[in-house]
Amino acid sequence: MITVFQQIMDLFVEIEKNLPKKADIFAIGGMMLLYQGLKPATKDVDLVVAAKEQFSLLEKTLKEIGFHGKIPTLPYARFNISQIFIREDFRIDLFHRTVCSEFFLSPGMMQRATKIMDSNKLSLFLCSNEDILLFKSMTEREGDLEDCLSLAKRGLQWNIILDELHYQMKHTGNQVWVTWVGERLDLLQERGLNIPIMPEIDALRFEYYEELEKKS
Repeated sequence: MITVFQQIMDLFVEIEKNLPKKADIFAIGGMMLLYQGLKPATKDVDLVVAAKEQFSLLEKTLKEIGFHGKIPTLPYARFNISQIFIREDFRIDLFHRTVCSEFFLSPGMMQRATKIMDSNKLSLFLCSNEDILLFKSMTEREGDLEDCLSLAKRGLQWNIILDELHYQMKHTGNQVWVTWVGERLDLLQERGLNIPIMPEIDALRFEYYEELEKKS
């Protein structure tokens, strides 16, 4: 369990020293909440790289500095993790471009991300709160719902979440995501959270199930 964000930054300094070429890395999970003080600790460092070559470089570098690979277990199946790397207190879930069955690191997500490290061989970005909530709405991992609540209480631009969901559905053709997101947002509403985009989410869900019924 990582309790101090500087531990993560020290790790990225170590990674940067061992990278043979430049890599752009996007963080999508708990380390971003730790950075903002929205949670006291994190056990996973969720990272996405857009290019296959950079994924291979990072994978090789992690092994060289003492990380070992682990096969993703059943609770992480929907998350579509490309590789898991573990070393002492660090667990890195590494993705190549896609997360959760084709849900991908889009141009909008990359544009909204905040750069917190920029060196000769490594640029590290934290994805926006809106995109983190959307990623976490796709999973069934323990604690992700609480993370979504923390993000929402900090304040979100819900229209960004809705626009990104539309973008993902249009560019991949995978409509089922709206049901996964809708289920998580339902749970957040049950906990008293006001979600202004729920009418639009409900309409998208209705369209999805209507089309599904027509095909059956």
